[in-house]
Amino acid sequence: MHQFIDGERREGSSGNDMPILDPSTGRTIETIRLASVEDVDHAVAAARRSFPGWSRTTPAERSAILLRLSAVLDERAEELMKAESANAGKPIRLVQEFDVPGSIDNVNFFAGAARTLEGKATGEYSPDHTSSIRREAIGVIGSIAPWNYPFQMAVWKVLPAIAAGNTIVLKPSELTPLTTLMLADAAAEAGLPSGVLNVVTGTGRDVGEYLVGHPDVRMVSFTGSTAVGKSIAATAAQTVKRVHLELGGKAPFVVFDDADLDAAIHGAVAAALINSGQDCTAATRAYIQRPLYADFVAGVADLMSSMKLGPTDDLSTDQGPLISMEHRDRVTRKVQQAVQDGGKVLTGGKAPGGGLAAGSYFEPTLIVDADQKSNIMQEEVFGPVLAALPFDADDEAFALANDTPYGLASSAWTRNVYRALRATREIEAGAVWINDHIPIISEMPHGGYKGSGYGKDMSQYVLDEYTQIKHVMYDATGSSTRPWHPIVLGN
Repeated sequence: MHQFIDGERREGSSGNDMPILDPSTGRTIETIRLASVEDVDHAVAAARRSFPGWSRTTPAERSAILLRLSAVLDERAEELMKAESANAGKPIRLVQEFDVPGSIDNVNFFAGAARTLEGKATGEYSPDHTSSIRREAIGVIGSIAPWNYPFQMAVWKVLPAIAAGNTIVLKPSELTPLTTLMLADAAAEAGLPSGVLNVVTGTGRDVGEYLVGHPDVRMVSFTGSTAVGKSIAATAAQTVKRVHLELGGKAPFVVFDDADLDAAIHGAVAAALINSGQDCTAATRAYIQRPLYADFVAGVADLMSSMKLGPTDDLSTDQGPLISMEHRDRVTRKVQQAVQDGGKVLTGGKAPGGGLAAGSYFEPTLIVDADQKSNIMQEEVFGPVLAALPFDADDEAFALANDTPYGLASSAWTRNVYRALRATREIEAGAVWINDHIPIISEMPHGGYKGSGYGKDMSQYVLDEYTQIKHVMYDATGSSTRPWHPIVLGN
């Protein structure tokens, strides 16, 4: 059963079955019955019923349940790792070292953050009144998570929402629902009340759109492409929902002529190929100051060509498959278009054959000589593809870095503190890493500028997204009239 509604697993009622595939082999892991809009109605109704009770629990009570959830997930970590690796096509090394432990750390963080909601101090901001601030839960949250980090994104959606006292209906990608359902099972075991967390597994066109427009959903949180994010914002506007969007990225990787070249080469390859490049923050555009350009692209090409593609359960595998054959074909077309537009493939650029042909693998790819205005430099590929161009002056580097519709993440590589400081000011992105690219931590926010969306995930800042502020004002005089009454009533 692949729905989790009102505290229990249920079968979807759409009548439509869908195979869940292992992208490394193309084999079916299991088959799910997809949700219908009626299932969404049941899930939203359960979340709405549970909201009054859950929102009135104390922060300490919510924190205690989240700490128990962390313990349950820790006990099931091995099972989660195996399921995430198989369902999402991730090398087991990535889920062991990053996805699962990082997500459990996020649970621990929000167990603490649940007890630290802050507001302006109570005080007399008017001479005749005392004011205070209440930070309150919003209501039922409708969340849609992507397929690239199924478990991690489920945690990023669920934990801040329920830590702040909301209830939630989460739609994972229909391609990768398994660990999201395991999270819901673990939450129930930890004592989360029925209806606080609900999971509906269905397609975006059917279940996702209906959830976004549902009149009893007060807020929508979405992680995915910018095109879909725009559609969600438009739908949510019809019922004046709060909207939280973490959308696409086209992260620049700027290497100045005083950078540590070896560090930049290793950083570029790791940041371009993490999760097979299926990461909104992955390095996708490398701009290298001309004195280092030839050595940089040669070094990146050599290192990329040494990466091992292989079975996802093999600890020696560096890069796994893309999520599906359809997505691999999309990445292939984008690389072919780059070549037609004048770009040159230095390494990779195609799907491997041999023993990997049954999976949706794509070789690590470096493209040079593409025009800055070409599609490969402007639009998200979401695959293991890095495009590189030279630059001369610092001003040119920052102009190039900002020359896309996106602004999610970026990095600058330099030994010069003044260049580094300027990069943090000039680059238009929600994250600017200096001499590194991609590390994230629970205590710091993640979110974009420009076409990469708005709102933050992780950190204390995300609780601003999932709470609403109420001003409470008390008369402090005890008088039957107020100084402002004559404005209306006369003398």
